[in-house]
Amino acid sequence: MKTVEAKDVPIADTPHKVDVRKLYDTEHAMTVLITLQPGEKLIRHITPVDVFFYVLEGTGIVEIGDEKQEVSQDTLIDSPARIPHCWYNESDGVLRFLVVKVPKPLEETKLL
Repeated sequence: MKTVEAKDVPIADTPHKVDVRKLYDTEHAMTVLITLQPGEKLIRHITPVDVFFYVLEGTGIVEIGDEKQEVSQDTLIDSPARIPHCWYNESDGVLRFLVVKVPKPLEETKLL
């Protein structure tokens, strides 16, 4: 059995400049943990594969295409491939969510 403790995974150097940790990465899928502190956000971008997000902690705003919605803990959000999306933490607390990409992308995410 393989286990991964998020606190032991190094923070990835990404253009978003926030806490991004790759927890799972195989030829078939990828899972990333993102933590946004109050006031932090992701850069609007396009992912080449379907993605779903699962909110672990906090409240944030997710924008997918032309839809924007406040979401909170224990919410799953579907984000289809090639649709611009981003996240904002406009709350006073920490926002943590999982990003699951299936299948694993073969091309890079495109920043907008």
